[in-house]
Amino acid sequence: MHTEEGTVPHDYLRYTGQKVVWIAAGLVLVFILFILAISVGAVAIPPVDVIQTLLGVGTSLKWDRIIWNIRLPQALAAIVAGVGLAVAGVAMQSILRNPLASPFTLGISSAGAFGAAVSIIVLGTGRIQSTMANPVSISNPYLTTIIAFLFCMLATAVILLISHLKGASPEVMVLTGVALSSLFGAGVMFLQYFSSDTQLAAVVFWTFGDVGRATWDTLPFMALVVAAATLYFVFNRWNYNAIDAGDETAQGLGVNVARTRLAGMTVAALVSAVIVSLLGVIGFVGLVCPHMVRRIVGDDQRYLIPGSAVAGAILLLASDTMARIIVAPYILPVAVLTAFMGAPVFIFLLFRGYKR
Repeated sequence: MHTEEGTVPHDYLRYTGQKVVWIAAGLVLVFILFILAISVGAVAIPPVDVIQTLLGVGTSLKWDRIIWNIRLPQALAAIVAGVGLAVAGVAMQSILRNPLASPFTLGISSAGAFGAAVSIIVLGTGRIQSTMANPVSISNPYLTTIIAFLFCMLATAVILLISHLKGASPEVMVLTGVALSSLFGAGVMFLQYFSSDTQLAAVVFWTFGDVGRATWDTLPFMALVVAAATLYFVFNRWNYNAIDAGDETAQGLGVNVARTRLAGMTVAALVSAVIVSLLGVIGFVGLVCPHMVRRIVGDDQRYLIPGSAVAGAILLLASDTMARIIVAPYILPVAVLTAFMGAPVFIFLLFRGYKR
């Protein structure tokens, strides 16, 4: 009897240790993809030289400028945006108890895109340029983020209201997301109709999410918001575990479900607003990554949240790298690849939900 009782903690530690190993392996893969993302492109740079440049050992001046001014902020933006969208998605799925919830599928990203378009076109926070690489430059990212956040919160309020009145079933949430996406998409088209040719082309290009738009001026702000949001979700991991067991169970354990749900959706909306306003709409990352990680580490939020963050970084880094080499020398927006990958997964999850 003593032997059997003694094996239980050991088996549990081995079980949880495997989850930690998976997450650590993901971090190693993030580092490898990070170096690879900086290496590939129109100018191929050997990975060894990339590492030497990042460590300050030194290499050719041309490569030094390419790495520090172009590829490094782009790779870091892919990591930050991937982490932010993934943790927002996993938090929404837990808070709403809905496997199809994410900033993109619920229409929150579309709301943020409309708010950012209003800020850029109506309030003039975007500078319209003639360059193909970056036709829109955000002159006031903070005001743009505030406007995008307000519209994200408007969409979030509608989602929470419908969830409270009609329940948070996958079907209801999907239909709500379709309606909100159509509504804010129509708003963007309305703004485009009264825009000049230059503004029209710029807004259309801007709606394609692309981590290449990140600069050293906007990257620290985005990283700070994503880091703070991730820490908040990690801090509330036990509350989300309780909500996963049901609202009644969570209340019985002392969790203020209404406050936790409202605060979590607010933080997730803020992350979505920041990323959308600075990089454009990048879909399906928040939907796909949590489901991928669940198959490896399970539903425990202690491991699901950091695992999803790592998976989000891997997904966007890999997608951005592929976007630069798949039709070289042309560079595809990273949102194109995430949509090609995410749409079939979304259909599969939706089909599985109806089948149940």
